[in-house]
Amino acid sequence: MIEATNLAKKYGEKVAVAGVTFSVKPGQVTGFLGPNGAGKSTTMRMIVGLDRPTAGSVIVNGRPYAEHRDPLHQVGALLDAKAVHTSRSAYNHLLAMAATHSISTTRVNEVIEMTGLAEVAKKKAGGFSLGMGQRLGIAAALLGDPQTLILDEPVNGLDPEGVLWVRNLVKYLAGQGKTVFLSSHLMSEMAQTADHLIVIGRGRIIADAPIKDIIAGKQQTRTRIRSQQVSELADLLAGEGVSLNSSENETLEVSGLDAHQIARIALDNRVLIYELTPLNASLEEAYFDLTKDEVEFHSHSLANSGGPAPEGN
Repeated sequence: MIEATNLAKKYGEKVAVAGVTFSVKPGQVTGFLGPNGAGKSTTMRMIVGLDRPTAGSVIVNGRPYAEHRDPLHQVGALLDAKAVHTSRSAYNHLLAMAATHSISTTRVNEVIEMTGLAEVAKKKAGGFSLGMGQRLGIAAALLGDPQTLILDEPVNGLDPEGVLWVRNLVKYLAGQGKTVFLSSHLMSEMAQTADHLIVIGRGRIIADAPIKDIIAGKQQTRTRIRSQQVSELADLLAGEGVSLNSSENETLEVSGLDAHQIARIALDNRVLIYELTPLNASLEEAYFDLTKDEVEFHSHSLANSGGPAPEGN
């Protein structure tokens, strides 16, 4: 379990983390989301003692990380997949880590097999692709069979098979009663993986709830309609609290009325509908709604700007 209390970090005048309090509980996958610069990586680094908090505290499995006498058995962390001795093989990298905790070579071989590194185990880590580097980082995190796992962007650089493997792995570990805390920029992946979400923006917690509650909390009833009489139907449905959007031919997206109400209005006015589909809010929509005021760097649509500016002569 991870427990942060009023955890804060400043770099000079820059506030990276502004006194956050949260818990990451065992037996579930907890996702950690936030825009770039929100404080995710700094928070994870403070959990494992790589950054010293300016204020507050964080404990892992009942005590500060630095006080654990067997840290590899307590916490497995992937914060920087490139943090390896590039001239060592994957096998020797893991073997050196194992020696610090009297972990057997049997376990080293187990995590190599588990992470799909068997064919490259004797190759130098410096020559690994991004995806293979990620697998090696995950193998190192798993080496001590820790009770708590902290993974920063674990699927970065992995192919679809690797992404599915990580998803199944963290779900399995959580099912074994372990604490799993991971960040990702892939909303679709987080939606399929996490049970609980902590969302941070500009160093502050802006959401801390089960993923289904975060999605439901931002959900407004939306329905997609397809009809050859879209214009007529739009006039019939228009009213206070109703939002209408037509982005495709013969298609209308309606917010503020449920499917039953729409069907009744169409029937009463003899408007033929050939599709009526309730739409569920996505994690991506809920996330953007939560963080719309917390993004430090905004991009601008090329459609609105007329495309990239031409190069000067």
